[in-house]
Amino acid sequence: MNAPMQSRTTAAYYVQAVLSFAVSGTALAAGIAYLPVGGWTRAFLGIGLLYTVTSSFTLAKVIRDRQESSDTVARVDQARLEKLLSEHDPFKVEGV
Repeated sequence: MNAPMQSRTTAAYYVQAVLSFAVSGTALAAGIAYLPVGGWTRAFLGIGLLYTVTSSFTLAKVIRDRQESSDTVARVDQARLEKLLSEHDPFKVEGV
């Protein structure tokens, strides 16, 4: 059948994504901490930051799950097609 799916990301891409996330989150948290505003405003912005981060993770997971689901369906359909083709005999005469 088909070869198992290989990872599409390299280690360098993974490290870049993790570092980018860490740097941006840290910079935004530091920016919120040093804003010249009151505690309630700072807390509101911090909760907004956490909500955005968790929403981003959830969206990424949903997109990944949908992609994996469509890959699985495609593999099952391919296996069914290969089975039908392997069982088909073009020289077989029916009813004789």
